[in-house]
Amino acid sequence: MPTHAEKRILPYQVEQIFDLVADVEKYPEFLPWILSANIISREPQKFIADLEIGYKLIRTTYRSEVVLTPHQSIDINYINGPFQYLHNHWNFQQRDDKLMELDFFIDFEFQASYLQVVLQSAFGEVVKRMIQAFEKRAAAIY
Repeated sequence: MPTHAEKRILPYQVEQIFDLVADVEKYPEFLPWILSANIISREPQKFIADLEIGYKLIRTTYRSEVVLTPHQSIDINYINGPFQYLHNHWNFQQRDDKLMELDFFIDFEFQASYLQVVLQSAFGEVVKRMIQAFEKRAAAIY
């Protein structure tokens, strides 16, 4: 049941941040707790991916469908894994020629109550570090 929504104004073009978020295969290079990312199938506007996540002694994999609306939004639809449900959305809007707005939302619940208890206490920190990792990655490559 942890939920997090956040809006950020960033000094990038929408295309840059969209491409960064859509490049799931690179997540293990810069996102904490993402141990591996594998694309299972790919179509022009969507793909199926397995992400292996790890936190302390917990290690698990989940599958999701990633739907791309180029330079507008990325919607992650949970397929299977350790969650009861997972909703994740990224929306991108160009504000002017130098700034873009990122609108991020995530909501999930683990099937196993012990995972929920362990990770719920760390959820705020996990999301904060994840958003910071995307910003740091953007600064490094753009």
